[in-house]
Amino acid sequence: MALSASRAMSKGVVVTVPVLVLSALAAAVFLFFLFSSLSSCSCPSSSGTPVNDISNAVSVGGTGVSDSSSGGFTPLSTRKEDVEWVKSQIIANGLHMQDNVLRKGINPRTRAQQLEDLRQFKGISHYEGAGSDNHTALPCPGELLVEEHHSNYGEPWAGGRDVFEFLAQSVQLRPDSQVLEIGCGTLRVGLHFIRYLNPEHFNCLERDELSLMSAFRYELPSQGLLHKRPLIVKGEDMDFSKFDSSTVYDLIYASAVFLHMPDKLVWIGLERLASKLRPYDGRIFVSHNIKFCSRLGGDECTKRLTSLGLEYLGKHTHDSLLFNHYEIWFEFRRNKA
Repeated sequence: MALSASRAMSKGVVVTVPVLVLSALAAAVFLFFLFSSLSSCSCPSSSGTPVNDISNAVSVGGTGVSDSSSGGFTPLSTRKEDVEWVKSQIIANGLHMQDNVLRKGINPRTRAQQLEDLRQFKGISHYEGAGSDNHTALPCPGELLVEEHHSNYGEPWAGGRDVFEFLAQSVQLRPDSQVLEIGCGTLRVGLHFIRYLNPEHFNCLERDELSLMSAFRYELPSQGLLHKRPLIVKGEDMDFSKFDSSTVYDLIYASAVFLHMPDKLVWIGLERLASKLRPYDGRIFVSHNIKFCSRLGGDECTKRLTSLGLEYLGKHTHDSLLFNHYEIWFEFRRNKA
């Protein structure tokens, strides 16, 4: 049986039912594959979201890492919606945002009192007598157990997270990035890098033995990070000979370290590190000031940096998430391969 329209009949064109059915099926299949391809497109959003927007981290930048276990991603820094959420929880629980005077909690004691109790009573339940040490895999000094080393800095321990967020965002850090810290101390900053990076991707040169003790005997075990195998080396005078010479770093940073060093030693370190920095994309960040450079004078400093293959990119400030404080950072890169 034939189905025809008047216009079709006038031109001698006859369209049969099977032909119509096949045409409709072909069109449906075409549209299905078209929409499927559009939905999976990884093209940039037309909304104009900046590359460093943490909410768009997985698809457009190095600001987050995919987390297959939760079906989402782990952000590098605290997002605006995270701050709004915690504020809403504070309000919902009838707490106050500011001007809190926190009372002592249950069984209130200072660190000194905690340490004395630990030495005298060894806690509520403890092993005694012969073989008592066999139950502790990593015996830890009492001073570390009460976290006295968290007070060894000129600002709160929490500032370590601020430093991590600024640096990680600045270089669009990825888990497979290679990071070197000069003077990581007791890992106030380093813990956050170690937790985020792949195993063996965090390196540090530290001269202070007590700081290293704190890192190895308390911070790494207590944070469950021993499996990350960071390379933390005791050394001074900017001696990086114990590090793998083939490693190329995406980030090298010194937080409040260079200002305590003689200018000559800082320049020795920069000379040794310049060739270990990833060309163009890698960054060196120095906090607080760069008097080792400014004391030479602008032109002389530029010439010296150029001779090392380095380039000064600028000065940045970063606000703290938790307390009224900001840090100044100076950025450098390697400008040739």
